[in-house]
Amino acid sequence: MELIQLNKLFSVHSGNSFDLNMLEICDEKSTAKVNYVSRTRENNGISAFVKLKENTKPFEAGLITVAGSGNSVLESFIQLSPFYTGYHVFLLKPLVPMSDFEKLFYCYCIRQNQFKYSFGRQANKTLKNILLPKEIPSEFLSIKLDELNTLNEKSILNESLELTQTEWNLFNLTDLFKISASRDGLVNEYQVGNSVPYISSTEHKNGIIQFVNEDATNKAGTITANRGGSVGFFFYQPIDYIATPVDVRILTPKFVINKYIGFFLTTILHQEKYRFNYSRKMGSDRLGKIKIKLPSNKQGNPDFLYMENYIKSLPYSSSI
Repeated sequence: MELIQLNKLFSVHSGNSFDLNMLEICDEKSTAKVNYVSRTRENNGISAFVKLKENTKPFEAGLITVAGSGNSVLESFIQLSPFYTGYHVFLLKPLVPMSDFEKLFYCYCIRQNQFKYSFGRQANKTLKNILLPKEIPSEFLSIKLDELNTLNEKSILNESLELTQTEWNLFNLTDLFKISASRDGLVNEYQVGNSVPYISSTEHKNGIIQFVNEDATNKAGTITANRGGSVGFFFYQPIDYIATPVDVRILTPKFVINKYIGFFLTTILHQEKYRFNYSRKMGSDRLGKIKIKLPSNKQGNPDFLYMENYIKSLPYSSSI
């Protein structure tokens, strides 16, 4: 596959760099609203709706926005409506006509370069030099956008469960999990491949930053915890994997786990994130002192069946 620089496919432009505090925020239903795109990775990059600014025409729909800095560096989205932008948001305009599918493909390719950047290493000057496929592989060209959405909104269980229906108790994390560090190498020590996920301390893609050609060393059915980086994020790992030894800790359950229980527990564990930050890492010792509140049965033990059934009762659970 031939790779070329981004600026051979797109013209790169700076956004407005408007400070949201200087704009008038309005309701989503307002007829005079325009989208405000910032460096957030949520909601297609849209963080607010604002009133039109006098003498400032919004950028047209169909452009790609790219975050040039911050924790969401290289987050890329097609903007489907006219918009303003915040600080360090760049605009990509295709040099030749592109379909929305082609633009989505290149948004994905741009994001694959996120591992090269960080909060302190911006993409403002190097965005134009990022390498992208010159052409979209032929096997992708026959895909239609409406075929990509394969989610089933139905729940597995035809009953509604409420979290208030059961008793909750505190449990020591060390009573539930063995906490350990990976003994794997760093990601640049492995050959890039397509078989085994490499887990790092990102908050995206279930912690995966790359796939490598290597034998997995950590077992499926464990939970990875971000010690540093995007500290405080937890992910249930459904397949065997390799993990960074630096900023990831591995929680191996002392009970029988499945993906439904795993998703319930990671949601609970995320509530502990506020205790940690960039300068206060979540190491093994601090993890070992955490207590989490969980549904419990009549014997006072964690009610894992209830946790599983609760996840199965949620909309879209049949797509998990």
